[in-house]
Amino acid sequence: MDKHIIVGVHIVDREKHAPQVQQIFTRYGNQIRTRLGLHDEICPSNGLILLEMADTPETCEMIAAVEAIEGVDVGQMVFEH
Repeated sequence: MDKHIIVGVHIVDREKHAPQVQQIFTRYGNQIRTRLGLHDEICPSNGLILLEMADTPETCEMIAAVEAIEGVDVGQMVFEH
């Protein structure tokens, strides 16, 4: 593994957008190494998912697909070795 790719997915309205996000995660599931879901008890309609991704072209496809969903923000960090 040449890089550690960490992707943060912030879902503003979980009830509305989480099913679309989950479909994409399922389609690219073999690219996801680690997944951590967080939500706020004060504002349970928002959620944050942290992913450790494989360093492959499919990861870029997955990120682009999630970014295309309205109401979902994506950020990433890449650590190179």
